[in-house]
Amino acid sequence: MPRTPNTHGGGALTNANGLHFEQTTDLDDALIRKGYSISKIGEVYGNGIHIGFSKRKKDFRRFLQANGVNLSVNSDALEPDDAFINVRNQTVYIIEKKFQSVSGSVDEKLQTCLYKKMQYEKLVSQIGCDIVYTYVLSDWFKQDKYRDVLNYIQYVGCYYFFNELPLDFLGL
Repeated sequence: MPRTPNTHGGGALTNANGLHFEQTTDLDDALIRKGYSISKIGEVYGNGIHIGFSKRKKDFRRFLQANGVNLSVNSDALEPDDAFINVRNQTVYIIEKKFQSVSGSVDEKLQTCLYKKMQYEKLVSQIGCDIVYTYVLSDWFKQDKYRDVLNYIQYVGCYYFFNELPLDFLGL
């Protein structure tokens, strides 16, 4: 008998629900739909011109390490849901995806954006890049009870979007 998917998040099924949201907001898929091509190693091309790299999770850390970044400047291992390294404007865009449909631990994770931005900055500054930290949020976070945290995200120089990330935000 097929299982009914958990559409509320939280508890033991948090990862499964978050994974579905992450898959439906995939950066590589969005880039390809807009006519960009992506090599097997994550190089992104527009009209045959190399414009950046698309990396996620451990691949982002491997990319940094391969480019001479000393990962030990941070005491924890950061692995973004998605990252776009724009070689034209020397900016690394960190994209974290947060799905929620009931109150839970994601609520508090949104408040960590400044800390995470600072941690990523210690890494990407070693390759001469700036950092932009952004969230892609599910509609759950449009509720009025998130007004203060959304204002805080903007106040500390981070960004958020709902359900999708406009590609022009990445300097494309």
